[in-house]
Amino acid sequence: MESPSDRVRQACAQFAALPGLLLFLLFFAAVAISHLTLLQLPYFWDEGGYYIPAALDFYHTGQLVPHFTNAHPPLPNVLLGSLWHIVGYHIVATRLLVCAFAAAGLLAIFRLTQRLLDVPAAVTVALLTAVYPIWFAQSSLAHADIFAAAFTLWAFALYLPGATSDAPRYLSVAALFSLAALSKETSILEPAALGALELALLFRDWQNPLLRRRRLGWIAALSFPLLPLVAWFAYHHHVTGFTFGNPEFLRYNATANLTAAHVLQAVRYRFLHLFWQRNIWMPIVFALACLFLARRDDAPRSLTPSARTTIAVLVVANWLAFSVLGGALLTRYLLPIYPLILIVCVDLWRTHTRRWPFLAAATGVAFVSALWVNPPTSFAPEDNLTYRDMIVVHQEAIDFVAQHYPDATVLTAWPVAADLFRPELGYVKTPIKGISIDDFTLPQIRKAAQEPERYDTAIVFTSHFVSPAFRSYLMSHPNTRRGKEFAVSRDLMPAEIAALLGGEIVWQDDRGGEWAAVLRFHRSYDALLMPLRR
Repeated sequence: MESPSDRVRQACAQFAALPGLLLFLLFFAAVAISHLTLLQLPYFWDEGGYYIPAALDFYHTGQLVPHFTNAHPPLPNVLLGSLWHIVGYHIVATRLLVCAFAAAGLLAIFRLTQRLLDVPAAVTVALLTAVYPIWFAQSSLAHADIFAAAFTLWAFALYLPGATSDAPRYLSVAALFSLAALSKETSILEPAALGALELALLFRDWQNPLLRRRRLGWIAALSFPLLPLVAWFAYHHHVTGFTFGNPEFLRYNATANLTAAHVLQAVRYRFLHLFWQRNIWMPIVFALACLFLARRDDAPRSLTPSARTTIAVLVVANWLAFSVLGGALLTRYLLPIYPLILIVCVDLWRTHTRRWPFLAAATGVAFVSALWVNPPTSFAPEDNLTYRDMIVVHQEAIDFVAQHYPDATVLTAWPVAADLFRPELGYVKTPIKGISIDDFTLPQIRKAAQEPERYDTAIVFTSHFVSPAFRSYLMSHPNTRRGKEFAVSRDLMPAEIAALLGGEIVWQDDRGGEWAAVLRFHRSYDALLMPLRR
């Protein structure tokens, strides 16, 4: 009689045997349906601040370099702009394209795990990745990282099962890593890390002619993606005079971070991002616990030593490199690495205990709960569905002003300043006048109080998100290091801002720490429209 586990394995095998295109369509349908309530949201933070305006520049003018001369590679702009030329400029179209790339990435994870382990493990890792909050949140957001992750993961799927002398595979990996680098410049890290590993193996295997040819072939393939990236930066310099973007962009993303204090702090944060954030610690703890169990006599196929080494090199390279690269310590930079960590965890589960499906189910529950349940720490709203709360409260505040005070001049800060001024971001149908300050800290509010004649309304919101529990802790511990930092950078609350500016709160909402409020000032004057600062 067939056991339930045998039936599950048979079902998984039948699923894996489906044609690749059909599998992709199934993954795409699953991603799109699971994000159904998110597809019509207006653009979020960096979407509206860089990626969508850059893609619109290509859409309207065909220019690869956006007018604000930030040096991110152009492939996401080309893909989005081309899509809009075909279907028209619609936010839903944008988000469905991102869902398609997320689905392609999940299919790559599935195939990679299938080749390294087996089909049940592949199904498990793909499902866990899909519901991991950082991946899930990025699966409909038009950031370059999800485009780069999809190309990178397919390159992993071709490379990781083992070095081979098959020339088409060299070409495919080189092409995929090149597309990843042209999506996000920091994606060059992955082929660079693998190239360094191949170089080390070349010295080890130099006496073996067959292995020597293989290593040299892979070194050439992994070095190739540098060429299109160099070509992009050369073209960018030719057009703008800046190789790596305008001075502000370069300072924020590179030179300002090259201090020992920043790097040491980033090393700690990146470690937490890789091994702790959003309950990723749970499968890791399960895996470590499994090491105390004897290996199963009937253990299924496990990771090869070379695969383990390769994954370890990629994890460490990303941990250290992204402690230096990039201005903000955002977890989305690490998107291609989380599935690799899950592959190692699932491998250890299944080779040490037959009850590993229970560990997978517990991990899945922990990941899904982390989509909504926030820890008492600081984190970026885009790490889970907190980003939706931010968009919703901003939209509500803007809708309130548009309905009740359409001719107002609004005091606010970025990104709402851009949302008011640019209808294409999805928040307004016609622009609303506004003036912008940096944030809602005490110095900025005092500065705004000195020129009350410039505005008659304000939209204030949390520009430095802190979960309510963590905020309460920091407020009650003002003498700690974090408490002192919070006191300097914290946003004033709506009532405090209203008192300092002499206004009244006419609308407010708070969704788990993402709050916004509309203030009205009853003054008689002609408000001035000032250029928005970005």
